[in-house]
Amino acid sequence: MNDVASSRGSEAPRRGFAFGGAVGVLVLTWLSLTPSLLPRGPLFQGIVTGAAAVLGYGLGVAVTAALGWMLERRIGPAPKALRWGLAVVAVLGTIGVLLWYSDWQSELRALMGVEDLPWHAYPIIVVVAVVVFAILLSVVRVCAATARWVGRQLGRVLPARVSAVVGAVVVALILVAAVNGVVAEAGMSVLNQSFKAVNEQSPDDTSAPTLPQRSGGPGSLVSWDSLGRQGRIFVSNGPTPAELTAFSGKPAPEPIRVYTGLDSAENVRAEADLAVAELRRTGGFDRAVLGVATTTGTGWINESTASALEYLANGDSALVSMQYSFLPSALSFIVDQERARQAGQALFEAVHAVWDTLPADQRPKLVVFGESLGSFGGEAAFASVQDIAARTDGALFVGPTGLNTVWGDATARRDPGSPETLPIYRDGQTVRFVADAADLARPSAAWPKPRMVYLQHASDPITWWSPQLLFQKPDWLDEERGSDVLPSTRWIPVVTFLQVSADMAVSTDVPDGHGHTFHGAIADAWAAILEPPEWTPADTERLRAILRGEG
Repeated sequence: MNDVASSRGSEAPRRGFAFGGAVGVLVLTWLSLTPSLLPRGPLFQGIVTGAAAVLGYGLGVAVTAALGWMLERRIGPAPKALRWGLAVVAVLGTIGVLLWYSDWQSELRALMGVEDLPWHAYPIIVVVAVVVFAILLSVVRVCAATARWVGRQLGRVLPARVSAVVGAVVVALILVAAVNGVVAEAGMSVLNQSFKAVNEQSPDDTSAPTLPQRSGGPGSLVSWDSLGRQGRIFVSNGPTPAELTAFSGKPAPEPIRVYTGLDSAENVRAEADLAVAELRRTGGFDRAVLGVATTTGTGWINESTASALEYLANGDSALVSMQYSFLPSALSFIVDQERARQAGQALFEAVHAVWDTLPADQRPKLVVFGESLGSFGGEAAFASVQDIAARTDGALFVGPTGLNTVWGDATARRDPGSPETLPIYRDGQTVRFVADAADLARPSAAWPKPRMVYLQHASDPITWWSPQLLFQKPDWLDEERGSDVLPSTRWIPVVTFLQVSADMAVSTDVPDGHGHTFHGAIADAWAAILEPPEWTPADTERLRAILRGEG
């Protein structure tokens, strides 16, 4: 009888809108409106709040069911007065929390130079949150109903509690198998076809190069069409010799840009070999500076990073890169993570193999760079900071991901007293972590060559997102906050993970110097790494203006 009573008690909270679930919804909804890294628009705030509310409902129902099971009796509906009291608290409390939300949003937006939220953003948040909550709760309830049905069938031969548990496990396993199998396969097929179509398109302002120094141009070993969308953008852009000459006051050659696309070769290794052959054809190994870049998932390279290097070299440079995917970085990181590693390693090893055969006094300076997933792949050829210093003349990794191996190792082993958002590693002897130009002088100890820079922002969710955020408080929220993170930002289990995940989707929707937007400080970083002769701080300031679109 006790098994039957407890089974009925555990079912009761699922009928209607359980009081315990309502309490959970209210608490998690309020917590979802607390500060995180970036200003949130109404759409993403609504998604975060809706998802948090469903989680809260589930927790509330689970707690109610657990109490019924432990007390071995059915927990009945809450008294009417208690339900009305909760409704009053919900209305008044939510108004108060939204007012606080408005305050911290305004404070953060003012800090980053972003426009304030309009009044109509708040009803949009509520509507989106309710829709997301309703959809997710419906899905959960269908799954729960299915689990109970399976449990009842098993209850004919098994004890009630055992059949309930086995039913839930069976449905969970079926769901996992479906998501990992049929659903995942169908979803990836649709995504692949969609992004492949985007990859084949060319922006209106790009056309095949007419110069032999660019891949896809006259004499190129790769066709213009094979470069992919981002490859065509890359070889079509960059400062011209006239612009370089106007900047430096000295004659400048045409910068070399080499790129191979997914359709250029049959596999990653062949693509890397083809890129090296293109470098030989264009005379890239005869330039003063040779930059090896690893792209993001779509094949994108930050034009600011590429053109800044060309300005510092006055055009006497060669840049080489290759595409390994056409999926956006977030998707590519999930399904093509290993390809990013393979591409970064294959390209550097192929370039380094030729570079290493050249006489030491005739080699170009060999530098590596990448942004976001490009920094993740760019590190793949190296085991440590010391390995990078031993085999290159410098490295610039911009907006590293939280799963970068070399970055993670150096950050974890930072000097005592230095914060996770801007660590100091081995007294800054090789690598320096920089949010703005002033950080390059931190610490004040000598900085011998070769030099390596990680350019990162305290407010960049790409850098600070990690699965550990679910249940583990990170150092960057346990220490003093970064310069563009509000002191009121706190870690909340699961909720912070949802917030930072949503922040990733809007990480570039903020001005330069915040989030995942990097332009001006790239000039300072390259100037510190390369230190070209006769280069002055005034030159760096002029270059910063160009990169920010002000020059």
